Amino acid sequence: MHDDRHLVEGRLERAMRQFVRPAQYAARTPLALSVWHAPGEPVPVAEALAGSYEPFETGTAWGKPWSTSWFRLTGQVPREWAGRHVEVVVDPGFSGDGPGFQAEGLLHDADGVPLKGIHPRNRHLTVAAPAAGGEPVHLLLEAAANPAVLRDFAPTPLGDVLTAGDRPVYRFRSADLAVLDQDVWHLVLDAEVLSELMHELDAERAARHDILRALERMLDALDLHDVAGTAAAARAELAEVLARPAPASAHWISAAGHAHIDSAWLWPLRETVRKASRTFANVTALARDYPELVFACSQAQQYAWVKEHQPHIWDRIKKAVADGTWAPVGSMWVESDANMPGGEALARQLVHGKRFFRDELGVETEEIWLPDSFGYTAAFPQLAKLAGARWFLTQKLSWNQTNKMPHHTFWWEGIDGTRVFTHFPPVDTYNAQFHGSELAHAERNFAEKGGASRSLVPFGWGDGGGGPTREMLEKARRLRSLEGSPRVEIEKPSAFFQAAYEEYGAKAPVWSGELYLEMHRATYTTQAKTKQGNRRSEHALREAELWCTAAALHDPSYAYPYDALDRLWKTVLLHQFHDILPGSSIAWVHREARDTYARVLAELDKITGEAVGRLGAGEAVALNASPYPRSEVVAHEGRLTRVSVEGLGARSLAEAAEEVRGPGAHAAATREADAIVLANEHLAVTVDSDGLLSSVRDLVHGGREVLAPGARGNLLQLHPDHPTQYDAWDLDAHYRRTRTDLTDAESVELVEDGPLRVAVRVTRAFGSSRVTQEYRLAAGSRRLDVVTDIDWQESEKVLKAAFPLDVHAQQSAAEIQFGHVHRPTHANTGWDAARYEICAHRWLRVAEETYGVALLNDSTYGHDVTRTPHAEGLGTTVRLTLLRAPHSPDPETDLGTHRFTYALAPGATTGDAVAGGLALNLPLRIAAAGTVAPLLAVDDPAVTIESVKLAEDRSGDVVVRLYESRGGRATATLTASFPVAGADETDLLERPLRPAETSEAGLALSLRPFQILTLRLRPV
Repeated sequence: MHDDRHLVEGRLERAMRQFVRPAQYAARTPLALSVWHAPGEPVPVAEALAGSYEPFETGTAWGKPWSTSWFRLTGQVPREWAGRHVEVVVDPGFSGDGPGFQAEGLLHDADGVPLKGIHPRNRHLTVAAPAAGGEPVHLLLEAAANPAVLRDFAPTPLGDVLTAGDRPVYRFRSADLAVLDQDVWHLVLDAEVLSELMHELDAERAARHDILRALERMLDALDLHDVAGTAAAARAELAEVLARPAPASAHWISAAGHAHIDSAWLWPLRETVRKASRTFANVTALARDYPELVFACSQAQQYAWVKEHQPHIWDRIKKAVADGTWAPVGSMWVESDANMPGGEALARQLVHGKRFFRDELGVETEEIWLPDSFGYTAAFPQLAKLAGARWFLTQKLSWNQTNKMPHHTFWWEGIDGTRVFTHFPPVDTYNAQFHGSELAHAERNFAEKGGASRSLVPFGWGDGGGGPTREMLEKARRLRSLEGSPRVEIEKPSAFFQAAYEEYGAKAPVWSGELYLEMHRATYTTQAKTKQGNRRSEHALREAELWCTAAALHDPSYAYPYDALDRLWKTVLLHQFHDILPGSSIAWVHREARDTYARVLAELDKITGEAVGRLGAGEAVALNASPYPRSEVVAHEGRLTRVSVEGLGARSLAEAAEEVRGPGAHAAATREADAIVLANEHLAVTVDSDGLLSSVRDLVHGGREVLAPGARGNLLQLHPDHPTQYDAWDLDAHYRRTRTDLTDAESVELVEDGPLRVAVRVTRAFGSSRVTQEYRLAAGSRRLDVVTDIDWQESEKVLKAAFPLDVHAQQSAAEIQFGHVHRPTHANTGWDAARYEICAHRWLRVAEETYGVALLNDSTYGHDVTRTPHAEGLGTTVRLTLLRAPHSPDPETDLGTHRFTYALAPGATTGDAVAGGLALNLPLRIAAAGTVAPLLAVDDPAVTIESVKLAEDRSGDVVVRLYESRGGRATATLTASFPVAGADETDLLERPLRPAETSEAGLALSLRPFQILTLRLRPV
């Protein structure tokens, strides 16, 4: 037979494009339009119903960026349409930017009840099916003029309402009543499913040719000038091939409806409230027509928004959950970043998420659902288990630039040894549409063939929301069992996970350690003030809960601020969403985030101040919210005082001042040639005439020089920063090839000369920027602080601070949530080389067998570590990534003033790094209060107390979360300064697991490496 495939395929493509698809709507008649342009921010529907509407014509421009217009749509179904399927079809000016990235709308009935969202791939609302004829139509459309921001990553002012301008961005095209021709519509779907499948089958397979000839017969049966009249006959030619079942060996796809809705990204938070409402209205409407639909939906925050703002939609969600067409998933408050949130914050993501789903919907979620976060901390498996989650899902690893993940279904092992059953869908998208190419890719790509037979496909429009469509559900029906295609079964994710576990759980491979995304490495740094706000808010919440608990135990009349703390935690958790905390949102989002963090910190300061005031009569004390004892120099009333204070306790400044009048530690400064030497009993630090560290000697370890021979420390280095594509997200490897060392100093001056603290101030100017840094060394301290103020005015640059160390380190240790991870300092393999930028929390340490150096920070996450040969051997250079200046999606990212501190800690053990990181991030609080005995104490310093709070059930029980922080086993005793009647070990949600072992000495603890333990103490 002659090969005429391309001719038939070309004939099919033109017929579908030019004749068949346009014939889906058999008749149209326009609706009458009127409009009310809402002033300012979005308004509730009740206000819109009372608006003053003016006549509006199609073809008219509308909508300045980020504005809202309300349109009334009125008309009547023509009587001659009786018996037909009649819909309203709306096009407010959709562009080619896809659902969620342009104009969007929510249709309401005449009384303001929300009916259904509209977007470019879902423009219809069924009016009558079948119609009687003569039905009146009265609808209200809330239309959002959201601009398309991400165009080729070019700088744009559209990312903030303050800079976007007033020029209308859309032109209203049409609002019609239309008759949907069901035969033609189904013919389109039949042909699409078969054509897409055909193109995925090898030319040698008979099934491909069978489909081709069936499509050819379909075209022969179709009169292109009477598509409606011949569609049924054309469909009949396809029936036989559509009825051919898939073989038993076909790959099994569990499909779950999905609508990834970024809680903020190229739109502000307030717009996500409406995106969720539109999408959830779509899904609940769709389920009425397709009862087989299961919609998997995460992010408790978005449910809470809909509950507050759209009670009608909320009631429909609750019914859908009860009916089984809606599956709450994910167990978290938002789909957060999974690298930078602190340990307690990540625990609270799970606590607040699971509690919401349980209390509001009666569902105990069992999975972590993070398809789009930018890499995953190795602390997650243990946290998942402690929250009662059994499964973990991600998709983003398919974006890896260098190495392909070897597994799709596997056990993921965390730093403590806990494993969680994990799936990474081989379809490589969380926005699938049931296109033949997607399903074929899922089957070809699946790494576990021969051992497992099923994978998960989340389907529906997403990122900006939208969700599944009726076309997707129709395709799924045709694909349920079709020769040549994987089988498709719509079901809950939990059903997939359970089946996959039963089939493959005993054989599945293990991936140990972090799931590092080989992309988006700049998200550890971009939008520094957002990251700083998060870090400081996390620690302020920790401090507030601690002292509020102390106040409640000390003063029975004190009212623990449960509601305020709950609200503040949820605010911070929301801003950990994976496009807010990583810095990849528009300017509007980060502007609001900065303001929000300022309010959070101010309120927490007030809450803490009120609690501290209940701890006793008012002499000046230093309160230590860290669990470790500290001896530090603090400023009070214009004077420096050295104070020693136990962990989780308070110490009188007057008592401390008396203590240091005798012999004790001091700090001194001397001049040597062109340098200034800062010294105390632990360190001698030389600052040269360029304001760089030319020597750092560890006096405790025999005067060991910390810096590599011939190198200088705290060298600021400026690199050009031009990612290939994703500006805010990526730090591409080529940036390292060019750099400028900032060695010129405008001034180097001694500004404090002891005896309690010495300091040298260095000022530099470069480009359009200026930086002032103070090296501070306090009496008795084993760390050198670098307090940095910078006016950052660079464009597409990245600023690093380098410390070339004379330490031969095979690996670095970086703090993560509830522990730390080790990463090689070499680049032996592609996996090692790809980790050229890494995330660390409060500290990063490099070490030889018996000696280590740590870098501490108060708000920096991005780091790099490299092996650096020098004249006498091999050293290690550690760099902190301080600031960036990308132009998209925020054209003025990070421009302005910043203040942050980092510190060098020579001779630091892992325990020193843990305690030092806490000390830098939890400054001693000076307040008027009584001296407070440590609320709790642990006699093994390897056990770190993470949080102290009152139980959420308001019973008065004290909840303590602690963990083994050094990577070894620990046996310890926990003691309390208040009488304890009994104690339980609990899960993260404070639900008892087993009684804790108690004795007169306290609670006996035995912890594995990096084990997290939550205890619930019942005060007498």
